Amino acid sequence: MLQLSTLDLQQEIQQALDSNPMLEVQENGEERTDPPLPEGGADDRSESPVSDPDWEENIPTELPVDTRWEDIYQAPTMPNQPAGDGPDMDFESRFGGRESLHEHMLWQLNLTRFSDLDRAMALAIIDATDDNGRLTIPVREIWESFDPEQEIELDEVMAVLHRLQRFNPTGVCTHDLRECLLVQLQQLPDDTPWLALSQLLVNRYIGLLGTRDYSQIMRRAKIQEAELKGALELVQSLSPNPGQSLASSQTEYIVPDVFVHRKSTGWAVELNQDHAPRLRINSQYANLVKRANNSDENTYLRENLQEARWFLKSLHSRNETLMKVASKIVELQRGFLEHGEAAMKPLVLRDIAEAIEMHESTVSRVTTQKYMHTPRGIYELKYFFSSHVSTFNGGECSSTAIRALIKELVATENPRKPLSDNRITALMEQQGIIVARRTIAKYRESLMIPPSNERKRLA
Repeated sequence: MLQLSTLDLQQEIQQALDSNPMLEVQENGEERTDPPLPEGGADDRSESPVSDPDWEENIPTELPVDTRWEDIYQAPTMPNQPAGDGPDMDFESRFGGRESLHEHMLWQLNLTRFSDLDRAMALAIIDATDDNGRLTIPVREIWESFDPEQEIELDEVMAVLHRLQRFNPTGVCTHDLRECLLVQLQQLPDDTPWLALSQLLVNRYIGLLGTRDYSQIMRRAKIQEAELKGALELVQSLSPNPGQSLASSQTEYIVPDVFVHRKSTGWAVELNQDHAPRLRINSQYANLVKRANNSDENTYLRENLQEARWFLKSLHSRNETLMKVASKIVELQRGFLEHGEAAMKPLVLRDIAEAIEMHESTVSRVTTQKYMHTPRGIYELKYFFSSHVSTFNGGECSSTAIRALIKELVATENPRKPLSDNRITALMEQQGIIVARRTIAKYRESLMIPPSNERKRLA
């Protein structure tokens, strides 16, 4: 339970509510009878709302934070029903995904007038198109795949291809980037500014556009910088992979586990109490266990009651551990909260583990897929851990701070003369930070910042 994300924990709680009749949701305004979740520190209250020595089975006082129910107790089964029996509910099938590019093109094909032979060629071309809108095989191979007795000419396949390239999104069913951009430019109105020059640049100088060799382009095309700048803006407005606009993707929502906000006395850490319902043990069902007979129904209730008490205690232990780790991270990374990434301190799992007297593996579990809401944004707890490099004065600087400095230097560089990795290394040394050029290149790539020759652009 400790390693579950917030959304996975919600599903786990809902599954427990559906399968265990002893658990119920406590409505707002009702008196709380089960152990409350910790908000500012540990809470030692862990008694069940029902206690009777005649039927109670003991739960260990110190429950390990990563204990599984199956490791201690046998899971209860319904009386007179074999274990594992029951309907399988596929909840994922209730939610439909977005329309794929292949489906979208087939829908347009059904709305377009084609002969039977042309439709067969169109289907072959669509099947050979990937999710980005690129043809995976040449048109000639598609043409050769048809039966020679049909007497299909290559020009006929090309004519169908040209019609498909004008389907929405424009530029699909193309062989390469050059053809994709040219198809999109051909669909623009004739009075579009810089249209003719843009077609010339894409058709003849797309290689130089990729390397941003603008001086060579201006010399060969015999154009001025203002003309090149206008044509570049038009080219950059096109989509290099038109099919991605219809690519199916599953949205992942981030629900913060802890909130951090500033008070007059310092930084306060609170658990998010709204992402999971408040649970308690149903007292009516629990009182039925007092019959103390050995029937299958009573045994079923006893087992579910014990599992419900273990589940509540596990939730309490999970949140208590999460609170300890988050509070210690905030304490050690106070500089980041106040001054930003450049003030991030070096931190490893061992530092937190030793501070809260837990094992590193436990800290690793509690920081995975757990998120902290801060005034600077929402961050995964693992974000606050980073390695360090040395400084000239014998101190340490975190890798996160170095990445922040690289972003700052690149953001303020001259676009005509971008900073090389060697130049960034020298600027770091001027600030007292010892870092190798290879390290700068690695951090720059992790930030998705292209090298200096690709960052060069017109002012």
